[in-house]
Amino acid sequence: MELFPLQSFLLLILLISLSLYLYLHFFDSSNKHKHTGFKSYPILGALPGFLKNRHRFLDWTTEILTSCPTSTGIVNRPIQIRGVITANPANIEHMLKTNFENYPKGKRFISLIEDFLGDGIFNSDGELWKVQRKTASYAFNTKSLRNFIMENVRVEIESRLIPSLDIAAETGRRLDLQDVLERFSFDNVCKLAFNVDPNCLGSGGGGKSESTDFDSNLNPDQFMHAFEEATTLISGRFFYAFQFMLKIKKFFNFGSEWRLKQSISTVHSFACKIIKSRISDEQLEDHQDLLSLFIGIPENTNSSNFLRDIVISIILAGRDTTSSALTWFFWLLSSRPHVERAILNELEMIRVRNGKSIGDIYDLDELRDMHYLHAAISEAMRLYPPVPIDTRECLNDDVLPDGTAVAKGWLVTYHAYAMGRMERIWGTNCREYLPERWLTEDGTCRHESVFRYPIFHAGPRICLGKDLAYIQMKSIVASVMERFVIDIQDRDTCPEYLLSLTLRMKGGLPVSVRRRRFNIVEDLKAMLLEIAGVYATHALRQSNKIAHRHARYVFSTTCKCSWFEEPLDFVCGVLLSEKCNC
Repeated sequence: MELFPLQSFLLLILLISLSLYLYLHFFDSSNKHKHTGFKSYPILGALPGFLKNRHRFLDWTTEILTSCPTSTGIVNRPIQIRGVITANPANIEHMLKTNFENYPKGKRFISLIEDFLGDGIFNSDGELWKVQRKTASYAFNTKSLRNFIMENVRVEIESRLIPSLDIAAETGRRLDLQDVLERFSFDNVCKLAFNVDPNCLGSGGGGKSESTDFDSNLNPDQFMHAFEEATTLISGRFFYAFQFMLKIKKFFNFGSEWRLKQSISTVHSFACKIIKSRISDEQLEDHQDLLSLFIGIPENTNSSNFLRDIVISIILAGRDTTSSALTWFFWLLSSRPHVERAILNELEMIRVRNGKSIGDIYDLDELRDMHYLHAAISEAMRLYPPVPIDTRECLNDDVLPDGTAVAKGWLVTYHAYAMGRMERIWGTNCREYLPERWLTEDGTCRHESVFRYPIFHAGPRICLGKDLAYIQMKSIVASVMERFVIDIQDRDTCPEYLLSLTLRMKGGLPVSVRRRRFNIVEDLKAMLLEIAGVYATHALRQSNKIAHRHARYVFSTTCKCSWFEEPLDFVCGVLLSEKCNC
């Protein structure tokens, strides 16, 4: 008779203990989870918040990290999976440099993308990674490779990019600038990786490759789209609410997993064909691409899979990062005429100093002198980093510099997108696009700590192609801006992003292109800007009489539209982005 009351008492104690645990663990306002920012629910953890904000994951996590005292939040996931997301430079330095060995890519990350990237440099740890890193470091530091890249960029700009924009300007056809830049980057990085030219930009959606190495049965667009679909579907694996759903789709090979398998097969078969052809090439020493350099290193195994994984990783890094950065750059530039004018002035100074004309390709030293352009591109990547988040796995229990405890097996993510929007790092104007924040008093572009600005990663895994990426981006921007005006219809509306392995613009970036005209009208506009100091019409109206008479003379001979009677009004209208009717 006493057994039942005893059981009831023990059950009551158990329920009270469980209730107290749940209260302290999830709801107590004094608990450490008050400061993690990510709201947790019993059993489900932060899953409800994730599902609600999955479409705006970067902005959601940025808002939460901004409210956290140390810009670091702990994420509780279902089934005891926990992780940390941080935008704290000290934490990033700790995991990417100070305690680098304790934060490898990890089994979870590697397993999700290994069927695409295999054991490539971006998807490996330990000795396997070190061997590839050493080989890649040697290759990227050769003068021959640098010259090879400069020549490829020059040819691609002169023979494809500029003609494509010229045709659009002539016909009035609107372009998707993101697509154009991705095609350019894809052609360029394929030449860099294995000296094969898919001619995606030249094809315009259906041409044939100019390279004899390219599979004649494979349309260049098919190869590019297979690569693009593979990267998009692979990145989608990271956003499954329950990983067992991914395993079911993968096991039965249906839906997105079936499409992914087809895309990967297309990419791999092409890469393997090129590799086998190159290995048997007796003139290997005449090639300067990365594949040939890798094959030429005696200590490499030169297995097809090893080389395939390396070149595919390089294509992934080279294609998506530069095109992403420049797409966001041109959108930011479209609503900031003062930045555009500063870049054009810098380019003009370099041309005059070196005796160049508009249309001449800049050499390496001239590109290095483009400090304001370097600052403008860097500032665009601060706000819209090509790789907005990156994740490591904690190997052994650790404590981050801000005091956050990290257990073995936890995922630790550093958030470059959020860092660009942190007042603690960049000040109260952190959300503004200001290239000037990068310039010193003498106008040179300063270097920022890689742990405050981890756009090219940091520590032992820092991007080897950083300098080459800037060479390509500055060459493209200078060549395009000198010749064309890029008009974006909804320039004041921030585009939605598409979170793939890189930060792409959802729906692309539709633009119209006009040829830029450098003449006395442009000089007059620049002079009036200097006189007024601002873009407001009333300030321009206070310009001296000489400028007014000069304007009337110029436009009496150049403009036949209704603005003619008030030429200064015409100048004001142009500067304020109004269009002349003639």
